[in-house]
Amino acid sequence: MVGKPRKNERGVAILAVLLGVTLMTLIVVDFAMTSGLGFVSAANQANELRAGYLARSGINIGLALLAQDERSKQQQTTTTASPCESFNDIWAAPFPPMPVEGGKVSLSIVDEARKLPINAMIDQNGALNPAAIAKVQRLFTILDVNTDLIQGIIQWITPIGANASGGGGQFYMRLIPPYQPRYGPMPTIGDLQMVQGFNEAIFNRVSPFLTVMPEPAVNANTAAPQVIAALEPELMEDQKIVQEIVEARAIRPFTQPTDIMNLPDVGPIGTNLSKDVAMNSQFFTINGTGTFAGARKIITATFHRETTGIGTLAAWHED
Repeated sequence: MVGKPRKNERGVAILAVLLGVTLMTLIVVDFAMTSGLGFVSAANQANELRAGYLARSGINIGLALLAQDERSKQQQTTTTASPCESFNDIWAAPFPPMPVEGGKVSLSIVDEARKLPINAMIDQNGALNPAAIAKVQRLFTILDVNTDLIQGIIQWITPIGANASGGGGQFYMRLIPPYQPRYGPMPTIGDLQMVQGFNEAIFNRVSPFLTVMPEPAVNANTAAPQVIAALEPELMEDQKIVQEIVEARAIRPFTQPTDIMNLPDVGPIGTNLSKDVAMNSQFFTINGTGTFAGARKIITATFHRETTGIGTLAAWHED
């Protein structure tokens, strides 16, 4: 009877030791996993930071290309042709990904004048601009997008004092979370995603052809056929004229509106079309992408190019 308690005590002691070892093992494993995850997280953050700097370098390369292009145009001494923006310019050439210290940098540049200015549907006094609205309506028709959505854009950018209906604010205030329309010009095309009726699919379809930058006219040398066709009703009805414009600029970029007026198939519409187009661009969007060890950073920046070649930042977005 005396030995049994001793055996029980030894058994309890062994169990206690095993429990302690198990707990210590769990603590060590948890510490190791936490440390490992912390290391991986720190490494990922460092890689994302490197990718971000590579993307920024892509933006800087784009600015240098735009500045070089402007300087070369100013150095032109020929009087037979005026400088213009076209796909023949250095900024428009494809830029292949460039390896840089374990990562890659890629970039692309587009001129905003190749698109329709969406803010132009409301003039500076807050009044409707029928001509600009008609162009956007034709573009939406060409892209097979419901033109009724344009009314939502108009309400979004109309100053609240000029909109008796309140700009459709009631709809937005019922959303979760609620927000109000811009009641002014869109600062970025991303605003369009917040307008009533616009989902991701519709936004992706129309955004490549619209700009919020105040370009005075569409660049006939770089605009997509859909944008050219939207400029005048006759162009929308007769794709042959649009095709002629696209083919002619591929052979030789237009340097002045009369170049388009003189095309054989343009005819009487050339007079109106010459008021819709220009051959220069003021705003350029640079897309810089940086990748490093699996991390990726995309920066989209729009600049106004001054006559000195220096770019003034107009919009900046990072993904």
